[in-house]
Amino acid sequence: MTVGRLAAHLLLAVLGALVATAGTLVQAGWFPFGLLLALGGAAALFLGGALVMRTKAGAAVPAGSWAVTVMVLNVPRPQGDFLFAAGAASYLFLFGGMMTAVLCAMLAPTDRPMFSSPVPSGRGRYGRPAAGAAKSR
Repeated sequence: MTVGRLAAHLLLAVLGALVATAGTLVQAGWFPFGLLLALGGAAALFLGGALVMRTKAGAAVPAGSWAVTVMVLNVPRPQGDFLFAAGAASYLFLFGGMMTAVLCAMLAPTDRPMFSSPVPSGRGRYGRPAAGAAKSR
């Protein structure tokens, strides 16, 4: 792993923590739109990390730091303060974010360059020559 890739993964981890913190504050404040915004931001970071890094680790690193940050913010303080209320929005944020992380890591396109299309083989459907193709002798 090169220094640049290591720095990019570290940046993705920091962004995962920032998105988790922002999502924690927004999801309960503007329910239901805050929840959708928080989950959309997390999904954009996870899939964007996978696309930029061209590896599944590009989605797993920010997802891991997102999950750790959310779990740390979920712990109540000794003074009785908390960021997550016991409600549907909090549970949807926790489970929706984790499901989004798994889906983005599984669906990360790592087999070819980002914007390339498959190379045509000159064959039509079912391996037959394409319609209008010149027959070679």
